[in-house]
Amino acid sequence: MKLRRWQQKVIDEFPDIIKNYRKFILKAPTGAGKTVLASELINMFYKNKKIVVLCHRLVLLEQLEKGLSNEHKVKKLGLSETGRPFSDYDVLISTNLRSRDFLMKAIGDCDLLIIDEAHRVSPNGQAYKELLDQFDAKAGEQSKLLGLTASPERRTGDQKDQLGLAFDAIIDCADIEELIREEVLVPAEYKSFFIHDLELEKMDISTGDFPVEQLSNAIIKSSMIDYACKIYMEERKSIKGKPISAWFCPDVLVAEETKRQVLKYDLNVELITAKTPIKERLVILEKHESGEIESLISVGVLSEGWDNPNCNIIVHLRPTLSKVFWGQSVGRGLRSAENKEKCVVIDVSSNFTTFGPVEKLKWKLWNHRKSYLEFKNRFNWISKEQFVENRDYTYLLCEGMNKDDLRCSLVYKKKILSDQPCPVCQSYASTDLYKDNKIEKPKNDNSLHKVFFERVPKIFSDMNTNIWKNMESSAWRDANIYEKLFLSFCLAFDFVSGESTNSENEFWNLTLQAEKKVRTFLYEREIVIPQQEEFIFTHLSDGLSKGRVIRPVQTNYGVSICGENFSKNTSDVNERKFQKALQVVERIAAMGVTNTEELPYYKIS
Repeated sequence: MKLRRWQQKVIDEFPDIIKNYRKFILKAPTGAGKTVLASELINMFYKNKKIVVLCHRLVLLEQLEKGLSNEHKVKKLGLSETGRPFSDYDVLISTNLRSRDFLMKAIGDCDLLIIDEAHRVSPNGQAYKELLDQFDAKAGEQSKLLGLTASPERRTGDQKDQLGLAFDAIIDCADIEELIREEVLVPAEYKSFFIHDLELEKMDISTGDFPVEQLSNAIIKSSMIDYACKIYMEERKSIKGKPISAWFCPDVLVAEETKRQVLKYDLNVELITAKTPIKERLVILEKHESGEIESLISVGVLSEGWDNPNCNIIVHLRPTLSKVFWGQSVGRGLRSAENKEKCVVIDVSSNFTTFGPVEKLKWKLWNHRKSYLEFKNRFNWISKEQFVENRDYTYLLCEGMNKDDLRCSLVYKKKILSDQPCPVCQSYASTDLYKDNKIEKPKNDNSLHKVFFERVPKIFSDMNTNIWKNMESSAWRDANIYEKLFLSFCLAFDFVSGESTNSENEFWNLTLQAEKKVRTFLYEREIVIPQQEEFIFTHLSDGLSKGRVIRPVQTNYGVSICGENFSKNTSDVNERKFQKALQVVERIAAMGVTNTEELPYYKIS
């Protein structure tokens, strides 16, 4: 089998990976060939060894069985297995809920445990905790836990349910842009539309995402589905060959209404949900792959483990606060195929403006309690683009009217000095999202970076540090909440290591060590910081610029704590310290500081 460049690179480096780590994730984009890689790793390093492969869905189970059976003696675990594991086979594949007693024995005996879609691993959840504990306790010292996923991040703020507790490292194997250059994947062409009458602002998102019932009602009341259908009918003309599309909906009500409206255009369309019987589902998927079914509308079943390389249009009808869902679903359309030049992504959910292109997504091993609030701003990504260095472009929201007397509503990028009209309707009527203040300030305002790196060295060089360092007691005693966070940021910047890191795991180990030091400092001085619903980084720069929120005493004491770093460190070291310190203070703001907290990496005792 001829391997792709990234796959061969992982195989070449695998002896060093298993030498350094016992439990690790191999991260590679959807469609990159992770199952092929797993099969080849078993061939090269675990021939005739005992392998357990876990996934969470029956559809994935079928795919893994098909993908691994050509090279290995595979058994699919039944619902009531008995006997001895690995009696006449090498690879046991299963969902994590089948024949638990038998599966526990197999995990205790295995040389390699592979978990597909590893971002679903919950170190504290019933489905996985027992299995992970069994691996730690019973599997041999040389046994390895290997996770596979395109999006290594948990969407929970529970500090006992983070990927960093289940895995020692994330190994970045390949990124989407690299695979597009190698023609393993095709580029995405994003068409993002802001639906003016879709009301999301008042929804309760305390669960971490838009409530499905409220979201469903809002979508059906709005013009969103109508927009999606009309845009689709135009964009399908740009596809070379057959248009084959996947439509992602939040629930069955939206999916059924979408199907009803798509049928008006005389297209072959089908609906698939988690309740669709497996045999019927496989028939539908086969017809979709061949193009016999042009539009496949889904609810919760296509974002993971579904492979149709011929799919060349993604229609996103589900506004979400989940970066994982956005990345997984769009990634389903990026697989390469014969005569496929691109994948058109029609986003009427404002997910593109919230998260940005999937090829630019960044992942975290650790999330805090309110990490999803960043995405409450449906222009979150575009607002951050405002601070790109030497930016020569802006983003416009088209206000032109189309032939149906609806606003075009395309969000598009335009060179600042160009006379470019809307690429969809050719109208010049538009709103500049930056100049007209139509977007909120970004949560991690990049202007903080500029102010901090310009002002701190100057203030520090002009001050008598001994005087200000002696102001510790009064600076903390009289501090308001924003001043406490500013001082915590200064502490974190001073405490955190500026050494270079080669993986997410290394980055977060250093970040959490600094957070632990800050929490210990605050605990010893009986300083309490209440949890913040939202935290805006611009408050940190206030004392260094305007001084309206953070007063001079706290500003100068904070600078005295961290300012010396600018005289003793290189700019690269301080940049790395700055990025980690941002993570520390955001986590402290979101989770608060009390005298009773118990975290996996910090215990008061």
